[in-house]
This record gives sequence, structure tokens and C-alpha cells, in this order.
Amino acid sequence: MLYLLDTANLSEIRKAYDLYPMDGVTTNPTLIANEQVNFIDHLKEIRLIIGEESMLHAQVLSNTAETMIEEAQYLLEKIGGNLYIKIPATSQGIKAIKILSQKGIKLTATAIFTAQQALMAAKAGAAFVAPYVNRIDNISGSGVSVVEDIVRLFDTFDINTKVLAASFKNVQLVHNSLLTGAHSITVNMETFDMLIEHPLTDWSVDQFVKDWELQYGRGKTVLDMI
Repeated sequence: MLYLLDTANLSEIRKAYDLYPMDGVTTNPTLIANEQVNFIDHLKEIRLIIGEESMLHAQVLSNTAETMIEEAQYLLEKIGGNLYIKIPATSQGIKAIKILSQKGIKLTATAIFTAQQALMAAKAGAAFVAPYVNRIDNISGSGVSVVEDIVRLFDTFDINTKVLAASFKNVQLVHNSLLTGAHSITVNMETFDMLIEHPLTDWSVDQFVKDWELQYGRGKTVLDMI
């Protein structure tokens, strides 16, 4: 199971890598544009923060397979490390995935809204497929059901492609997607923090501190018992 952070904000990336067991970062053109930065320079900054081994998913922008392929090769040259090229699951995108995968380039099929899109992308050679869970819900579908269908199809046909569930607005959607067998998730920083938040956890910690301080004094820790 893999945890990825869906952001291009450097402060959020530093925070996540400081606190949590991170496996990578996913970006998209919108996230990077919102930072108002140079595209390539910013991806290099992210790479410096997360290191060479962590996954970084960066997306091409063209609508034609030929230019997608050129963009992918350019990103690999400039960014390096454990890089996955994100390509939308359009007909031109599938063509690009098919060609790039034959060159040994690691790919993530993005903007997945149906299980058949995911299956086609996997057959073309994508290492990951990224279904947009919340966005599917927003068009009166069931994002979790789509994730479940993708996992089932991959199991049925013994496909090694991993499901990278994306587009979450709450913890329950994350939880339900993982229960269906999603191999990885990518969430924003707010949702990531909420994965481990619970008021009773906070209450328990506060109670431990109060009981300890009654006996040993305010501000004392285990180190003061040495």
C-alpha cells in the first residue's frame, strides 16, 4: 500500500515527508499553475525535497500522442529520479502510453472515470491508473465502485498495473477505496492530516498528560525520571 501527496506546494511536501511514511508526490498542471512558478524548476525543487527514490508523478499537456511522447522524454531528461509520466486516458493518450511503455518509461494513466478506461490503459502498459473517486461521485456515479471494478478486472486478468485512487474530499472515501483493494492513494494535505485525526485520541493524550503532571509536575517527561 502506497501513500502519495497530491500537491505542488513545497511547504506541504516538506511537512508530509517530515511527519508521515510517504511514498511519493503527484502533481498536475493545475496544481503547479496555482503555485505561479516555473514548471520545470518547481518539479526539480520537489525532487530535491523527496529524494531520488520517492515517486514523482508529473503530467504532460499535449493533446497528441506524438507531442506527449516528446514531453515525456523531456521531463525524464530534466527531472530524473523515480519519475512517472502522467498521461490522460484519451485515445491519443493510450497511443502514447503504448509507445512509451515499450521504451521502458514508467507511466500513470490519469483522468480515469471508468473501469474500461483503466483496463485499456493497463493493457497499453501503464504502471498506475488513477481513478478520480470524488469527481465520479459528483456526476452521480460511485467512485468507490469504479475502484472496486478496476481492482477486480486486474485480478481477473492477472494484470500488474496498480490502482492509484485519486480525487478525495473526505476520509471515508479514502477508507472505502482502500477496502476495495486500491493499491495506493493520493490525497491533499488537509485530507492526509485527517487520516489520523480523532477527538478521542486527543482527549486520551490530554488525560495522560494531566495524570502524569499531577504526580510528577508540570512539563516533566520520561527523561526527567532518569
